[in-house]
Amino acid sequence: MTVSRREFLKGAGVTGLASAVTAAGVAETEAQTGPRVLGPGDVPVSLMVNGKRLELKIEPRVTLLDAVRNRADLTGNKRVCDRGSCGACTMIVDGRTVYSCSTLAIEVQGKQIRTVDGLANGATLHPVQQAFCDVDALMCGFCTPGFVVATVALLEKHPNATPEQMRKGLDGNICRCGTFVRILEAANAAKAKGVTRG
Repeated sequence: MTVSRREFLKGAGVTGLASAVTAAGVAETEAQTGPRVLGPGDVPVSLMVNGKRLELKIEPRVTLLDAVRNRADLTGNKRVCDRGSCGACTMIVDGRTVYSCSTLAIEVQGKQIRTVDGLANGATLHPVQQAFCDVDALMCGFCTPGFVVATVALLEKHPNATPEQMRKGLDGNICRCGTFVRILEAANAAKAKGVTRG
């Protein structure tokens, strides 16, 4: 079969145009669908927790709470409701409180994560932890780590927090034992001692 020069050039032009259109379509599809898919197996995840880098291999679906408790053995924060409604798992990520049971570990890479395990300085308790002990602001202890972390974040943001700011700042945490009055007393006691940004 013989192909004329004219037919060859027409065919080459159509093929080049088709290739360009296909490449543009792939680029547009990638832009619309976002980054590449990770998983379902383990992927490397690097977390900065309490000032220390944790290099983990976990599935993308693993929550921050599970990564920290089960892979890093930092068990201070508790799993209670596992739905982001009780606050027992509260951690501080880049200065803001988050429910770690509802936050994917992979989403907080590159951010500063603080847990209740990292608040004390050796044997010296953080002022909020000490205040909780001093006024006996705990009963069963399941909610306590979340309340302590939430109180730290509150007082770092509002060192002279008003009672209304305290109630609002601790609103996302639940104490089923009903020690709210003592918890607010602890927050006031810690405020009086002064809490500096960690």
